[in-house]
Amino acid sequence: QAQLAESGGGLVQPGGSLRLACSASGLRLIDYAIGWFRQAPGKGREGIACISNSEETTYYADSVKGRFTISHDQSTNTMYLQMDGLKPEDTAVYYCAAALEVTYSGGRYYTQNPNEYDYWGQGTQVTVSS
Repeated sequence: QAQLAESGGGLVQPGGSLRLACSASGLRLIDYAIGWFRQAPGKGREGIACISNSEETTYYADSVKGRFTISHDQSTNTMYLQMDGLKPEDTAVYYCAAALEVTYSGGRYYTQNPNEYDYWGQGTQVTVSS
């Protein structure tokens, strides 16, 4: 029974920080590509921070590069998303996900593609507002 569960969302002022956590059960995250995605009202699910299988590559969306950091704690089988310098446009439901295999084509892994992922958490709301 593989499951992912996000926590740590909430309301924060612009410029503030949040740390999201994703606990995993029934699977070892180290064996998977992992990623954080978000979905704002009226928009599709967007890959924002992902790590490929074997942690060969890390992807960040341009919109969050330099502000967000994805990490994985193997000892607790938990992934994290550290979010700094939050902006109102970061407001969305944030999801964690894991993929046993991701497509490798054209010299890159398609870790940012939500269709590659097998397991998803239920999401946690992040609202950035003054």
